[in-house]
Amino acid sequence: MEDLKKRVVRAGASKLIGQAAIFVLRLGFVAIMARVLQPADFGLVVMAIAFTGIYDLFTTAGLSLAAVQRPTITDEQVSTLFWINLLVGALLCLLCFATAPLLVKFYDEPRLFWVTVALGAGFLFNAAGVQHSALLQRQLRFTDLTTIEVLSLLVSYALGIGMAVWGFGYWALVVSMIATPAISSALVWAFTAWVPGPPRGSADVRSLVSFGGIITLNNLIVYVAYNTDKLLIGRFWGAGALGVYGTAYQLVNVPTRNLTAALAGIAFSALARLQDEPMRLKSYFLKGYFLLISITAPITIFSAVFADDIVLIFLGPQWSEAATVFRLLTPTILVFSIINPTGLLLQSVGLQVRSLLIALVIAPLAVAGYLLGLPYGPTGVAAGFSTAMTLWLVPHVFWCLHNTAISVRDFFATTYQPFLASILAAAFAWTVARLLIVQALPPLARLVIVGSIMVATYVSILMFAMGQKALYLNLLKDLKRSSPRSQSAIE
Repeated sequence: MEDLKKRVVRAGASKLIGQAAIFVLRLGFVAIMARVLQPADFGLVVMAIAFTGIYDLFTTAGLSLAAVQRPTITDEQVSTLFWINLLVGALLCLLCFATAPLLVKFYDEPRLFWVTVALGAGFLFNAAGVQHSALLQRQLRFTDLTTIEVLSLLVSYALGIGMAVWGFGYWALVVSMIATPAISSALVWAFTAWVPGPPRGSADVRSLVSFGGIITLNNLIVYVAYNTDKLLIGRFWGAGALGVYGTAYQLVNVPTRNLTAALAGIAFSALARLQDEPMRLKSYFLKGYFLLISITAPITIFSAVFADDIVLIFLGPQWSEAATVFRLLTPTILVFSIINPTGLLLQSVGLQVRSLLIALVIAPLAVAGYLLGLPYGPTGVAAGFSTAMTLWLVPHVFWCLHNTAISVRDFFATTYQPFLASILAAAFAWTVARLLIVQALPPLARLVIVGSIMVATYVSILMFAMGQKALYLNLLKDLKRSSPRSQSAIE
């Protein structure tokens, strides 16, 4: 078990470093494209992916998580899952072509036909690498996975920026989106050096498909719930309004999405191996959860307080109306950072049905929030979304943790310190910014100064006033003691 601890710590450090690079890449890409393209270009692509994103949920069919969650799995089973994934990817590619006319009619936007058809190719590329990625995840080879993600984003973003500069408009975004899974799948094949065998009817994959089916249905419901806002804005307010809303959402969600991605795969792999050891599972989950919250909470609260400068710097003055939407969405992003790990916990220990039931409750709540805010445009939808998610937070936590190794008391004891420290640090940074002549400085200099003040204050409060210094020192010691170790392809 000590070996697992070393591997998890090493993998976590690798992922955090890699996700920092990915964060910079994504933020840079959005900042550059926002200055080259128009909001309507972004809105047009968001219109398409609001629909095609649903298809994307079926690309893996939950079979990647099934392959990781199973304590043991054979090469024959993985090969059979590979061919299932590839078949599903081909069907989704055809489905994009078949439904493109419906999308054109719904939005009354002819350009969406070829955009939707082109995005269909991405499903086939993605499906070809699903099981190879799962094998790397089973081995906790997250350094390789991060390298693959960074390289695929770097190449696809460079391609997209080049096309945007040369005047290809929204097609620059489309091609970049297609290139990412194509490059990623090619790289995972190279890194695993695993070639799937022929599908075997004798392979016992029924339980894997059943697990994957429930996960896919869960993801489908959550996706529809969290993307109906974009569909409604695009339908009733147009591509320009959707471009503002969608870009603000993407910008505010980048830090949390990247950090969650950095830890999610590692956590799922580790917790799945500890599902029969509740005390160890509890210890691993709470430590990882505290680390995640201690990073996402201050970033998101900082974003809420200094939204105007963030939007001005990263998107430019032509996106000024996105600042209000950006700020109103920060409560939603905070709630995501709290509740998303609990869903991961349920799925890793085999409580995927409960996770599905919770999704069935979240969906109508979120849609109700959108509908209440829709008459007021993107800002109203953002406010309605955040209100609904904030009201749902406490019931969600109680339901998720019922009869698990983690109590509600443990959960909130882990979260309150980072949140309190973040609020105090943000308030102090805001006060100092108002008292000093910071407002007269250029936006970037102003943001750097207040950000530095908040970071220094937050670290001081959390590590010294709240006594969390020992936790981080122990984490660094664990990392230092960890050493690389190769693992077999299928454990």
